[in-house]
Amino acid sequence: MAKTPPSPARGSRSGRAGPPDTGGRYGLLLLVLIASYLLSAFSSARLTLDLQILLFAAVLLLALRSSELPARWNAVAGGVALAGSVAAFAAALTQTADGDGAAEAWKALMLLATAVIIVRRVLARSVVTIQSIYGALSAYIIIGLMFAATYSAIDHLTTTAFFAQGKTANTQTFQYFSFTTLTTLGYGDYTAAGSGGRAIAVMEALTGQVFLATLVARLVAAFRSPAEAAREAARTVRRGPPQRPTTRPAHRRRPRARRW
Repeated sequence: MAKTPPSPARGSRSGRAGPPDTGGRYGLLLLVLIASYLLSAFSSARLTLDLQILLFAAVLLLALRSSELPARWNAVAGGVALAGSVAAFAAALTQTADGDGAAEAWKALMLLATAVIIVRRVLARSVVTIQSIYGALSAYIIIGLMFAATYSAIDHLTTTAFFAQGKTANTQTFQYFSFTTLTTLGYGDYTAAGSGGRAIAVMEALTGQVFLATLVARLVAAFRSPAEAAREAARTVRRGPPQRPTTRPAHRRRPRARRW
C-alpha cells in the first residue's frame, strides 16, 4: 500500500513554506519612540510635553497590535490605555504638582506594560529576524523613558528636590539622567539627592546591564536574515511531521506445553 505524503504545514500552499514568523512588526513603533524622545528633548513647550502622554498611548497600542494576546484582551487593554491617557492629559492641563505627578506616573505605568508586552513577544519567537532587533531596541528606549517618567513623578509628588546641588529638574534633564544611568555612563553632572531616587537609579543601571547581557546578546547570536529564515522554514516543511512506525514489534510467543 502506498504511503500518503505528509500534509503541508499550516499557512502554506502545495507544500511550500509560508512566510516565517517575524515576531511582530516593530519598525513603526521604533520610529514613534525616537520621534517622541526628540520632540521632548528639543522642545520645552508645555503642550509638547503634555502630548507625550498621547504618544506613549499610541506606543502601547502599537505594541498590542503585534502581541499574541486574545482580541478581547487587546480591546480591554486598549480601552483602559485610552481612558487613562485622557484622564492623565486632563490632569496635566491643571498645571499643578499633583496633576503633573499623576500624569508622569501614568506615563511610567503605560511604558512598563509596553516593555513587558514587547519583551514577551520577542522572546517567544524561535526565529530571530530584523523585526526582533527592532523590538529589542524599542524596549530598551521604552525602559529609559519609563525611568525618566518615574523620576519626574517623584519630583512632582515630593517636596524635596530630586537632583543634588540644586540642578534644574525638567523633562529634558530627567531623560538625560535616565539614559546615562541606563547605559551606566555615569557622567556625574546629575545625581539623585534622596535615597529613593538613588535606589531607583541603581535598579535602572542593573536593568540596563541585564537587558544588554541577556536579551540583546541572545538576539544577536540567533539572528537570521529573511532568506535564511525562509530556507529554515522550507526545510521544516519538507521534513514533515514524524512518521509512526509501520511494523509493530513481535510479541513473545508463549511456550507450548510438552506432551508426555
